[in-house]
Amino acid sequence: MPEGGSRAGTDRIRLLIVDDHPVVRDGLRGILEGSPEFEVVGEAGNGAEAVTRAQALRPDVVLMDLRMPDVDGVTAIKRLAELGVDARVLVLTTYDTDSDVVPAIEAGATGYLLKDSPRGELLRAVRAAARGEAALSPSVATRLLGQVRGQVRAPAREPLSARELDVLALIARGTSNRDTAARLFISEATVKTHLLHIYAKLSVNDRAAAVAAGFQRGLLPRATE
Repeated sequence: MPEGGSRAGTDRIRLLIVDDHPVVRDGLRGILEGSPEFEVVGEAGNGAEAVTRAQALRPDVVLMDLRMPDVDGVTAIKRLAELGVDARVLVLTTYDTDSDVVPAIEAGATGYLLKDSPRGELLRAVRAAARGEAALSPSVATRLLGQVRGQVRAPAREPLSARELDVLALIARGTSNRDTAARLFISEATVKTHLLHIYAKLSVNDRAAAVAAGFQRGLLPRATE
């Protein structure tokens, strides 16, 4: 089968398989080419080869292993993005630790699947990746959710804006949302939005806690009129 060419005249999803183990590449090729909707246009044994072949073959989806010699998968994903290669990357690996999952997703991977996934799940993930949709193994999705929750619960470091400080100062004086809006010449809905941002940045859940945190962090004067 020729390793270049165009998708013109066909709806098949063009694939590049990247893995440092030939037996894995052969197995994936067999699974994917068993379906008429896929076409394996090439293979690569490491990240450097993956970048070169993706540039030349322009696949729709790159099945990317992570831990490979010379150039690893995350580095290859970053390089593909830098070069503007218009291909979705579906990570297919044995590892689902935070140190593997997060860097791959941050580098630009569209999906992350484990090698022990059932055949049907693999095919669905490839189709989803070709459409630009996220495809994640359940364990990977759980890890990412944990990361997000951890970030939400972590103490906020982002400073309050000038307007948020104005709102905080007024609620510290016991001013209602309606009166705060009138004093600042904004809508009551806008005041509520500012309050939500303040709560998030101060890692609190209500007005009283926000005021207490404001005093503690030196955002409010110790004596208010």
